[in-house]
Amino acid sequence: MRIGIDMGGTKIEGIAIADSGEELLRRRVATPKHDYAGTVSAIVDIVLGLEAETNMQGTVGVGIPGAISPQTGLVKNANSTWLIGKHFDYDLETSLKRKIRLANDANCLAVSEAVDGAGAGSKVVFAIIIGTGCGGGIAINQQVHTGFQAIAGEWGHISLGWMTPEEYPGVACYCGQRGCLETFISGTAFENEYELQTGIRKRGREIVELIQAGDYAAENVIQIYESRLARAIATAVNFIDPDVMVIGGGMSNVSRIYKTLPDLVRQWTFGGEFSTPIRQAKHGDSSGVRGAAWLW
Repeated sequence: MRIGIDMGGTKIEGIAIADSGEELLRRRVATPKHDYAGTVSAIVDIVLGLEAETNMQGTVGVGIPGAISPQTGLVKNANSTWLIGKHFDYDLETSLKRKIRLANDANCLAVSEAVDGAGAGSKVVFAIIIGTGCGGGIAINQQVHTGFQAIAGEWGHISLGWMTPEEYPGVACYCGQRGCLETFISGTAFENEYELQTGIRKRGREIVELIQAGDYAAENVIQIYESRLARAIATAVNFIDPDVMVIGGGMSNVSRIYKTLPDLVRQWTFGGEFSTPIRQAKHGDSSGVRGAAWLW
Protein backbone atom coordinates (compact mmCIF):
# COMPACT_ATOMS: atom_id res chain seq x y z
CA MET A 1 0.00 0.00 0.00
CA ARG A 2 1.11 3.54 -0.78
CA ILE A 3 -0.02 6.60 1.19
CA GLY A 4 0.05 10.05 -0.35
CA ILE A 5 -0.36 13.36 1.46
CA ASP A 6 -1.15 16.64 -0.29
CA MET A 7 -0.34 19.49 2.10
CA GLY A 8 -2.15 22.61 0.88
CA GLY A 9 -2.73 26.05 2.31
CA THR A 10 -6.35 25.35 3.23
CA LYS A 11 -6.58 21.56 3.48
CA ILE A 12 -4.44 18.48 3.98
CA GLU A 13 -5.59 15.44 2.05
CA GLY A 14 -4.44 11.86 2.45
CA ILE A 15 -5.04 8.87 0.22
CA ALA A 16 -4.24 5.18 0.49
CA ILE A 17 -3.85 3.35 -2.83
CA ALA A 18 -3.14 -0.25 -3.68
CA ASP A 19 -0.15 -1.15 -5.83
CA SER A 20 -2.59 -1.43 -8.74
CA GLY A 21 -3.57 2.24 -8.31
CA GLU A 22 -6.97 1.47 -6.85
CA GLU A 23 -8.04 4.01 -4.21
CA LEU A 24 -8.61 2.32 -0.88
CA LEU A 25 -9.38 5.25 1.41
CA ARG A 26 -9.22 9.04 1.53
CA ARG A 27 -9.18 11.55 4.37
CA ARG A 28 -9.16 15.37 4.46
CA VAL A 29 -8.70 17.90 7.28
CA ALA A 30 -8.36 21.67 7.46
CA THR A 31 -4.76 22.87 7.44
CA PRO A 32 -3.63 24.27 10.81
CA LYS A 33 -2.50 27.56 9.28
CA HIS A 34 0.59 29.20 10.78
CA ASP A 35 0.92 26.26 13.18
CA TYR A 36 3.98 24.20 12.28
CA ALA A 37 3.67 21.63 15.06
CA GLY A 38 -0.04 21.31 14.34
CA THR A 39 0.66 20.69 10.65
CA VAL A 40 3.14 17.91 11.43
CA SER A 41 0.66 16.38 13.88
CA ALA A 42 -2.22 16.55 11.38
CA ILE A 43 -0.22 14.69 8.73
CA VAL A 44 0.87 12.03 11.22
CA ASP A 45 -2.74 11.55 12.34
CA ILE A 46 -3.92 11.08 8.75
CA VAL A 47 -1.22 8.51 7.99
CA LEU A 48 -1.87 6.51 11.16
CA GLY A 49 -5.60 6.75 10.64
CA LEU A 50 -5.40 5.42 7.08
CA GLU A 51 -3.24 2.55 8.26
CA ALA A 52 -5.54 1.70 11.13
CA GLU A 53 -8.64 1.64 8.92
CA THR A 54 -7.03 -0.45 6.18
CA ASN A 55 -5.13 -2.63 8.65
CA MET A 56 -2.02 -2.20 6.49
CA GLN A 57 1.17 -0.17 6.73
CA GLY A 58 2.17 1.89 3.74
CA THR A 59 4.99 3.91 2.29
CA VAL A 60 4.45 7.66 2.72
CA GLY A 61 4.94 10.39 0.12
CA VAL A 62 4.18 14.05 0.81
CA GLY A 63 3.58 16.90 -1.63
CA ILE A 64 4.13 20.46 -0.41
CA PRO A 65 3.83 23.93 -2.00
CA GLY A 66 7.58 24.44 -1.83
CA ALA A 67 10.77 22.39 -1.81
CA ILE A 68 13.54 21.12 0.43
CA SER A 69 16.75 23.05 -0.20
CA PRO A 70 19.59 20.67 -1.15
CA GLN A 71 22.01 23.11 0.47
CA THR A 72 20.36 23.49 3.89
CA GLY A 73 17.85 20.66 4.15
CA LEU A 74 15.18 23.23 5.08
CA VAL A 75 11.92 24.09 3.33
CA LYS A 76 12.09 27.02 0.90
CA ASN A 77 9.78 28.73 -1.61
CA ALA A 78 6.61 27.66 0.21
CA ASN A 79 3.52 29.86 0.11
CA SER A 80 2.51 28.06 3.32
CA THR A 81 5.09 30.28 4.93
CA TRP A 82 5.14 28.60 8.36
CA LEU A 83 7.00 25.68 6.72
CA ILE A 84 9.88 27.87 5.53
CA GLY A 85 13.16 27.22 7.32
CA LYS A 86 11.92 24.01 8.94
CA HIS A 87 13.30 20.44 8.80
CA PHE A 88 9.88 19.29 7.65
CA ASP A 89 10.86 15.92 6.21
CA TYR A 90 13.05 15.09 9.23
CA ASP A 91 10.29 16.05 11.68
CA LEU A 92 7.75 13.90 9.83
CA GLU A 93 10.16 10.97 9.70
CA THR A 94 10.86 11.30 13.41
CA SER A 95 7.17 11.36 14.27
CA LEU A 96 6.27 8.48 11.93
CA LYS A 97 9.43 6.49 12.77
CA ARG A 98 10.12 5.73 9.10
CA LYS A 99 11.53 7.27 5.94
CA ILE A 100 9.24 9.39 3.80
CA ARG A 101 9.60 10.95 0.35
CA LEU A 102 8.71 14.59 -0.11
CA ALA A 103 8.35 16.62 -3.31
CA ASN A 104 6.90 19.83 -4.68
CA ASP A 105 3.17 19.53 -5.33
CA ALA A 106 3.52 20.33 -9.04
CA ASN A 107 6.06 17.54 -9.36
CA CYS A 108 3.57 15.24 -7.66
CA LEU A 109 1.01 16.18 -10.31
CA ALA A 110 3.56 15.34 -13.01
CA VAL A 111 4.30 11.92 -11.49
CA SER A 112 0.62 11.10 -11.01
CA GLU A 113 -0.24 11.90 -14.61
CA ALA A 114 2.89 10.12 -15.91
CA VAL A 115 2.13 6.91 -14.02
CA ASP A 116 -1.56 6.39 -14.79
CA GLY A 117 -2.98 9.69 -16.00
CA ALA A 118 -3.02 11.82 -19.14
CA GLY A 119 0.70 11.26 -19.68
CA ALA A 120 0.81 7.50 -19.06
CA GLY A 121 3.34 5.78 -21.31
CA SER A 122 5.26 9.00 -22.05
CA LYS A 123 8.92 9.38 -21.14
CA VAL A 124 8.92 13.13 -20.40
CA VAL A 125 5.80 14.79 -18.94
CA PHE A 126 5.63 18.51 -18.23
CA ALA A 127 2.81 19.29 -15.80
CA ILE A 128 1.30 22.74 -15.53
CA ILE A 129 -0.77 23.90 -12.57
CA ILE A 130 -2.83 27.02 -13.26
CA GLY A 131 -4.96 28.03 -10.32
CA THR A 132 -4.59 30.77 -7.74
CA GLY A 133 -0.92 30.66 -8.65
CA CYS A 134 1.02 29.03 -11.47
CA GLY A 135 3.57 26.24 -11.28
CA GLY A 136 5.10 23.40 -13.20
CA GLY A 137 6.72 20.03 -12.67
CA ILE A 138 8.71 17.54 -14.69
CA ALA A 139 8.49 13.75 -14.61
CA ILE A 140 11.03 11.62 -16.51
CA ASN A 141 10.38 7.90 -16.72
CA GLN A 142 7.64 8.36 -14.09
CA GLN A 143 10.12 9.88 -11.63
CA VAL A 144 10.35 13.44 -10.33
CA HIS A 145 13.07 15.55 -11.92
CA THR A 146 13.96 17.82 -9.02
CA GLY A 147 17.09 19.61 -10.22
CA PHE A 148 20.26 20.64 -8.40
CA GLN A 149 18.57 23.60 -6.65
CA ALA A 150 15.27 21.70 -6.28
CA ILE A 151 13.58 24.21 -8.57
CA ALA A 152 13.31 22.27 -11.84
CA GLY A 153 10.02 23.05 -13.52
CA GLU A 154 9.40 26.28 -11.56
CA TRP A 155 7.90 27.64 -14.72
CA GLY A 156 5.74 30.19 -12.94
CA HIS A 157 8.81 32.23 -12.04
CA ILE A 158 10.37 32.79 -15.40
CA SER A 159 9.30 35.91 -17.27
CA LEU A 160 6.67 36.00 -20.00
CA GLY A 161 8.29 35.67 -23.42
CA TRP A 162 7.89 38.04 -26.34
CA MET A 163 6.21 40.76 -24.26
CA THR A 164 4.28 43.47 -26.03
CA PRO A 165 5.02 47.10 -25.12
CA GLU A 166 1.82 47.12 -23.04
CA GLU A 167 2.98 44.07 -21.09
CA TYR A 168 6.56 45.14 -20.43
CA PRO A 169 8.07 45.00 -17.81
CA GLY A 170 5.19 43.31 -16.01
CA VAL A 171 3.90 43.73 -12.49
CA ALA A 172 5.82 42.81 -9.34
CA CYS A 173 5.63 39.19 -8.25
CA TYR A 174 5.75 38.00 -4.63
CA CYS A 175 9.06 36.28 -5.42
CA GLY A 176 10.75 39.68 -5.79
CA GLN A 177 10.95 39.76 -9.60
CA ARG A 178 8.73 41.40 -12.23
CA GLY A 179 6.84 39.92 -15.14
CA CYS A 180 6.75 36.32 -13.87
CA LEU A 181 4.39 33.93 -15.66
CA GLU A 182 2.41 33.65 -12.43
CA THR A 183 1.40 37.31 -12.77
CA PHE A 184 0.22 36.76 -16.36
CA ILE A 185 -1.34 33.30 -16.67
CA SER A 186 -2.56 32.18 -13.23
CA GLY A 187 -6.27 32.08 -12.57
CA THR A 188 -5.78 35.20 -10.46
CA ALA A 189 -4.09 36.93 -13.41
CA PHE A 190 -7.04 35.99 -15.62
CA GLU A 191 -9.40 37.69 -13.16
CA ASN A 192 -7.05 40.67 -12.88
CA GLU A 193 -7.05 41.17 -16.65
CA TYR A 194 -10.85 41.15 -16.76
CA GLU A 195 -10.93 43.78 -14.03
CA LEU A 196 -8.34 45.85 -15.91
CA GLN A 197 -10.39 45.72 -19.11
CA THR A 198 -13.84 46.30 -17.58
CA GLY A 199 -13.35 47.84 -14.15
CA ILE A 200 -15.42 44.98 -12.69
CA ARG A 201 -14.10 42.20 -10.47
CA LYS A 202 -15.43 38.73 -11.27
CA ARG A 203 -14.39 35.18 -10.43
CA GLY A 204 -12.87 33.04 -13.15
CA ARG A 205 -15.90 30.79 -13.56
CA GLU A 206 -18.14 33.85 -13.96
CA ILE A 207 -15.89 35.17 -16.73
CA VAL A 208 -15.99 31.79 -18.47
CA GLU A 209 -19.80 31.85 -18.35
CA LEU A 210 -19.73 35.29 -19.99
CA ILE A 211 -17.41 33.95 -22.71
CA GLN A 212 -19.83 31.11 -23.40
CA ALA A 213 -22.67 33.64 -23.60
CA GLY A 214 -20.80 35.62 -26.28
CA ASP A 215 -19.82 38.61 -24.13
CA TYR A 216 -17.40 40.80 -26.11
CA ALA A 217 -15.26 41.99 -23.19
CA ALA A 218 -14.89 38.48 -21.78
CA GLU A 219 -13.95 37.12 -25.20
CA ASN A 220 -11.27 39.80 -25.53
CA VAL A 221 -9.85 38.83 -22.14
CA ILE A 222 -9.66 35.11 -22.96
CA GLN A 223 -7.89 35.87 -26.23
CA ILE A 224 -5.29 37.93 -24.37
CA TYR A 225 -4.94 35.12 -21.84
CA GLU A 226 -4.58 32.43 -24.52
CA SER A 227 -1.83 34.41 -26.24
CA ARG A 228 0.10 34.66 -22.99
CA LEU A 229 -0.42 31.01 -22.11
CA ALA A 230 0.69 29.98 -25.60
CA ARG A 231 3.91 32.00 -25.26
CA ALA A 232 4.52 30.46 -21.85
CA ILE A 233 4.04 26.95 -23.22
CA ALA A 234 6.27 27.70 -26.21
CA THR A 235 9.02 28.76 -23.82
CA ALA A 236 8.78 25.40 -22.05
CA VAL A 237 8.73 23.51 -25.35
CA ASN A 238 11.82 25.36 -26.57
CA PHE A 239 13.94 24.16 -23.66
CA ILE A 240 12.30 20.88 -22.52
CA ASP A 241 10.38 19.65 -25.60
CA PRO A 242 8.35 17.14 -23.55
CA ASP A 243 6.39 14.21 -24.94
CA VAL A 244 3.15 15.51 -23.44
CA MET A 245 1.97 18.57 -21.52
CA VAL A 246 -0.69 18.10 -18.85
CA ILE A 247 -2.67 20.99 -17.37
CA GLY A 248 -4.21 20.93 -13.90
CA GLY A 249 -5.73 23.56 -11.63
CA GLY A 250 -8.86 25.64 -12.09
CA MET A 251 -7.99 27.02 -15.53
CA SER A 252 -7.57 23.48 -16.85
CA ASN A 253 -11.38 23.30 -16.88
CA VAL A 254 -11.65 25.96 -19.62
CA SER A 255 -12.24 23.47 -22.45
CA ARG A 256 -11.60 25.85 -25.36
CA ILE A 257 -7.89 26.24 -24.57
CA TYR A 258 -7.17 22.69 -25.77
CA LYS A 259 -8.45 23.70 -29.22
CA THR A 260 -6.97 27.20 -29.46
CA LEU A 261 -3.51 26.66 -27.92
CA PRO A 262 -1.80 24.38 -30.49
CA ASP A 263 -1.96 26.87 -33.36
CA LEU A 264 -1.00 29.75 -31.07
CA VAL A 265 1.97 27.90 -29.55
CA ARG A 266 3.30 27.08 -33.03
CA GLN A 267 3.88 30.80 -33.65
CA TRP A 268 6.53 30.92 -30.91
CA THR A 269 8.33 27.57 -31.08
CA PHE A 270 11.76 27.42 -32.66
CA GLY A 271 11.25 26.24 -36.24
CA GLY A 272 7.51 26.83 -36.15
CA GLU A 273 6.60 23.22 -35.43
CA PHE A 274 4.43 22.04 -32.56
CA SER A 275 2.52 18.78 -32.29
CA THR A 276 2.95 17.99 -28.57
CA PRO A 277 -0.34 16.84 -27.02
CA ILE A 278 -1.80 19.29 -24.48
CA ARG A 279 -4.15 17.39 -22.19
CA GLN A 280 -6.26 18.05 -19.14
CA ALA A 281 -5.09 16.21 -16.01
CA LYS A 282 -6.97 12.91 -15.89
CA HIS A 283 -7.12 12.81 -12.09
CA GLY A 284 -8.07 16.47 -11.66
CA ASP A 285 -7.81 17.69 -8.08
CA SER A 286 -6.64 14.24 -6.99
CA SER A 287 -3.49 14.31 -9.10
CA GLY A 288 -1.35 15.89 -6.39
CA VAL A 289 -2.24 13.45 -3.64
CA ARG A 290 -1.99 10.46 -5.97
CA GLY A 291 1.39 11.68 -7.20
CA ALA A 292 2.62 11.94 -3.63
CA ALA A 293 1.71 8.27 -3.14
CA TRP A 294 3.51 7.36 -6.38
CA LEU A 295 6.77 8.96 -5.11
CA TRP A 296 7.46 5.41 -3.94
